[in-house]
Amino acid sequence: MAQCHENKSSVPMAHNHKTILLMGLPNVGKSAIFSRYTNMHVTVSNYPGTTVEYVNGFMSIDEIRYVLKDAPGVYNIKQGIDAAEQVAIDMLNEKPDAVLFVLDALNLESSLFLLMQVLEYKIPTVVALNRNDLSQSRGITIDERIIANRLNVDVVPTVALEGKSLDALKTTLKNRLDNPSADFLLQEGDEARWEDVERIVKRAVKRPVDPYDPNEKYAFLIRPFPGLLIAILMLGLAFGLVIGLGMGLRQFILLPLLREGLFPFIEQSVTAFITNESLKNVLIGDYGFLIKGIEWPFALVLPYVISFYAMLSILEDTGYLPRLAVLLDGVFKKIGLPGSSIIPLLLGYGCGIPAIMATRSLPSKKARLSLAVMISLAVPCVSQTGAFIALLSERSLLALVFVFAFSIVTLIITGFVMDKMNKEKAPFTLYELPQLLMPKPRILGKKIAMRIKYYIKDGATPMIIAIFFTAFLYEFGVLQVIGEGLSPVVSGWLRLPEEASTPLLLGVIRRELAVLPLFDMTLTTLQFITAAIVALLYVPCIAMIATLAKEFNGRVAVGVFVFTTVTAIGIGGLIARIGEWFLILFA
Repeated sequence: MAQCHENKSSVPMAHNHKTILLMGLPNVGKSAIFSRYTNMHVTVSNYPGTTVEYVNGFMSIDEIRYVLKDAPGVYNIKQGIDAAEQVAIDMLNEKPDAVLFVLDALNLESSLFLLMQVLEYKIPTVVALNRNDLSQSRGITIDERIIANRLNVDVVPTVALEGKSLDALKTTLKNRLDNPSADFLLQEGDEARWEDVERIVKRAVKRPVDPYDPNEKYAFLIRPFPGLLIAILMLGLAFGLVIGLGMGLRQFILLPLLREGLFPFIEQSVTAFITNESLKNVLIGDYGFLIKGIEWPFALVLPYVISFYAMLSILEDTGYLPRLAVLLDGVFKKIGLPGSSIIPLLLGYGCGIPAIMATRSLPSKKARLSLAVMISLAVPCVSQTGAFIALLSERSLLALVFVFAFSIVTLIITGFVMDKMNKEKAPFTLYELPQLLMPKPRILGKKIAMRIKYYIKDGATPMIIAIFFTAFLYEFGVLQVIGEGLSPVVSGWLRLPEEASTPLLLGVIRRELAVLPLFDMTLTTLQFITAAIVALLYVPCIAMIATLAKEFNGRVAVGVFVFTTVTAIGIGGLIARIGEWFLILFA
């Protein structure tokens, strides 16, 4: 599953190192091998001329450094019918020094056929027969020697998630690099190769008379009943845990630590050493950089970042998300989207940038565009979600439920409208269901730590910079002048105080900044709800607009910017008036 990050790193990719290309089907364990060999010291880049990402890292074998490139997972490289397949072909054409190919023990036929296509390039190749633990749990044994002898290629059985046999794989790879050979035994033509695959599998694979398939035990998860009920309960439980864990971490640990310990020390230090009132206000005033620049990103938002990514990582690593995609396929088809759209949508609740990038996996441009607009309009990122929860939960739990229910209703309506605007028929979608597994605590911890690091780099840092400039603008009256200019919209239409123009301006920079300044304003519950709805629907942050321009084009990015702004202000004003009408009616 795609993550919340920018594709930058300090890892230099030197040209004098030998290159190893890591290849295989999607979801076969390549990433586990890559992270083990590189210790996650990586750089993520777009392949030149494309939006397809690949990952680079350094690995060491006997104190010699090699560049390891993780190619996108593909099922076929014969025709290059999509961008990922073409990138895989281009990377092979660059002639790396070796290929490390990962075979899937649970999907051996397709893996072997793809391996044969890779061997055509006559590049020294070593094969990892991965996920052996899962095949053995079903009573299936695979004799890797038969595969090795038939194709004249080195094959090492591995369990990448647990690190089993990865040292032996590395030794075999080093031997192949020192003694390059590409004398593979291949049949000519696809039909002959598929027949060869069948013969290899028949000889190498031993299955029990009554094979046990653990997926059958959990087939009820993809049936409408009780699958939909379980999905609602699972997502509700996950959302509840995100709120509960985040709120507990915020209320009982971070806020007391900052407000009772760090902030008094900062205020005393600034007061003691700085006499200029304007500078003092910039540092510790209403928008004080040294106070709000710490409290907002780390005490109000970070707790929910941690709890959200903990829940998302558990759903990912258990294998439940693909089942959720299958379960929701029929529902999503009603708005022209495949069930796999649920994965970018859930990613959007983490960060909209990787969510929009994740739409690349969808089978049509129509589906990609529809989902990108839905995410931009009505899916709050984890920082904004944390801000909503922190803002509304203590004032009115019903208000919080209303805002998130409004988000879901808006998503559905937007999907219907986008589907009606584009009559392109949704293509047939094929799903592969991985085995349900218990998450590995060490891997969970590493994933959560990595996502927190990306939040600090790509979320907290820009937020702190924005708060710094806001403090100056506020102290020298610029925000007040802008507020007066926006008064007809903010005060007249949205029924909010003039100072609420500040979050509208800041929301363009970071989505959560459309919410966080509301903490220090004296607003009624109706005004809080109005402001929250405006912030929810408001223009995505600059980084998301840039991502839309990159993934689609500038016209789409400008269109989303205008559409979300007009929709947010228009609906916000309507909610303010409807709310006033209800208050008068039931007063």
